[in-house]
Amino acid sequence: MRSISSSVHAFLIIVALLESTDTTSVELPGSSDLESKARSLLDDLSKQSSEKCTESVFASWAYYTNITDENKEKMLELNLEFSKWEKGAWKQVMEWKDRWPQLKNDTLKREFKLLSILGTSALDEADLEKFNHINVDMTSIYSKAKICDFKDKTKCDLKLEPEIKKLLTKSRNVDELNYVWTEWRDQTGKKMRELYKQFVKLSNKAAKLNGFDNMGDMWIMPYESDTFRQDVDDLWTQLKPLYRQIHAYVRRKLREVYSKDVISKRGPIPANLMGNMWAQSWSEVSDLMVPYPKKSFPDIDAELKAQGYTTLQMFELSDEYFKSLNLTEMPEPFWKHSMIERPDDRDVVCHASAWDFCNGVDFRIKQCTSLTMKDLITVHHEMGHIQYYLQYKHLPAVFRAGANPGFHEAVGDTLALSVSTPKHLHKIGLLKELHKDKEVDINYLMKMALDKIVFLPFSVLMDRWRWDVFSGKNHEDNWNCAWWKLRYELQGIKPPHQARTENDFDPGAKYHIPANVPYVRYFISFVLQFQFHKALCGLADQYDPQDPSKPLHQCDIYQSTTAGNAFADLLKLGSSKHWSVALKALTGEDKIDASAIKEYFKPLEEWLIEDNTKHGEFIGWEKDGDYCIGEKTDDDPSPSGGQSLLFSSWYILVLIFTLCFQSLVR
Repeated sequence: MRSISSSVHAFLIIVALLESTDTTSVELPGSSDLESKARSLLDDLSKQSSEKCTESVFASWAYYTNITDENKEKMLELNLEFSKWEKGAWKQVMEWKDRWPQLKNDTLKREFKLLSILGTSALDEADLEKFNHINVDMTSIYSKAKICDFKDKTKCDLKLEPEIKKLLTKSRNVDELNYVWTEWRDQTGKKMRELYKQFVKLSNKAAKLNGFDNMGDMWIMPYESDTFRQDVDDLWTQLKPLYRQIHAYVRRKLREVYSKDVISKRGPIPANLMGNMWAQSWSEVSDLMVPYPKKSFPDIDAELKAQGYTTLQMFELSDEYFKSLNLTEMPEPFWKHSMIERPDDRDVVCHASAWDFCNGVDFRIKQCTSLTMKDLITVHHEMGHIQYYLQYKHLPAVFRAGANPGFHEAVGDTLALSVSTPKHLHKIGLLKELHKDKEVDINYLMKMALDKIVFLPFSVLMDRWRWDVFSGKNHEDNWNCAWWKLRYELQGIKPPHQARTENDFDPGAKYHIPANVPYVRYFISFVLQFQFHKALCGLADQYDPQDPSKPLHQCDIYQSTTAGNAFADLLKLGSSKHWSVALKALTGEDKIDASAIKEYFKPLEEWLIEDNTKHGEFIGWEKDGDYCIGEKTDDDPSPSGGQSLLFSSWYILVLIFTLCFQSLVR
């Protein structure tokens, strides 16, 4: 879930990582006396942290499902207490810094290695409290943000979910879309820019205390790769040609709707026309992009409503899918305590997230669910996080995390690739007729690409911007313009109606910025999930590259226990092994590779090249104006400090291995 502030997010994760009542050790045959003492120390620390973790997570849950000052203070109190404990625990670990490298057992050495970095708890108490307060304040600004109605300015209670999201999807009024897009940024990012400046300074201070040049460097350590940034660039280079073809096609279709006065033939696309507040996914306007309208994909949203589905049934449907693969069903506390609908009587953080309460029993999801196909996929995504928690709960606490942050995000989405197929939707009764021909296939692949491929450049630029902020490459007086430079260069997206300025802070309009959630994990997960999918489809005998009747994009692994058992074997490893080991165990490959996702969308890419050529579309985009003016005045809002959660000590575990508590929806 990425639903908590950085601190919170970190805390929760670390919590999930480090503490859990189930502290059963991994068997260490032939342990020496030194190894026995090491094991005893680590078990003892895990047991102590378990109690504090559970208390803190309950307090965090109380706040995020009921935003009140009382709940916030209780959460901050318990997290600060936990932070102090972590410092003491870290000191005990560091007493072994000269001894743990001598250990013969690789498992023990890996545990010490992961625990040897103290995250933001390395800050002195005053700085840590300030850091926490700022973090919670920024997330509070975001979560409580409301805007006025475009037609009735006296009605000022429109929330992101569900009112604003619904409006962005349905409205075709350019003036209304301009207004909503701008107002959301005024009520979120613009109000937190000054807070973010302080936050960056404190983050970097903590990183330096941990031996890193800046927080960006600390963030990428969990990937255990000296070439990680270059690896990301190389993967994106492989996928960029397909994105550019989609961009050209979408630009033409939107121009047909809004005219050349709104969208030029060779320029970037205005950010407010994509049906999504951040233009990170374009599937919300897929009805405008259908290649073959006479064979358009049925409206699953309408079918869910027509069949009288409830939000609870959507979760039960997902649980049944997991069970059909011989994976673990959701435990009783999940059904009893999860928040799966937005309550009417209080403010909550609606951002979907999965929570591990560190006791091996209590796992929950927090989601303001709507009866839509998109939310059905989100349900599978979040339940994928829960499934990962359930599979590795037997490990020592430090290993209760994804093999790398991208693994955790990929689990539920891997299964959703099967769930979203026409074959599966027909099988479960949400699609009444199943047609098989090339045109139907292209329609389906276009809808998928408007989510999966379109998201890729956004998932890269979010952290590329922050890496440059943390390193100082992007000075604070140029933050917003640097943001729009990346959005233009990577996405071919521009502001909707006028140039932005440094009085704005548009990155803060996206939850993961104020919540301080690292984002490149989603890019990694989007590539990984297709590698996972390809391997599982082969095991389920639903895919054969030599058989045209079994293409990768039509595969549904539903009810394949062979595929499910192999997937479970990967999940049970947690982070106890380097991610390449886990990847190879399932796929036979030890590198993250884009060939599977390219194969999946190959029929669509070939079709797009032909169609764009036929219409004489320009592939790429050219600048057609100023998108940001680097000027700053003194009338910026400067909200007072706020409060946040602690950024768990051992924060690195947090980042290192995916969120255990909040697997945030992207």
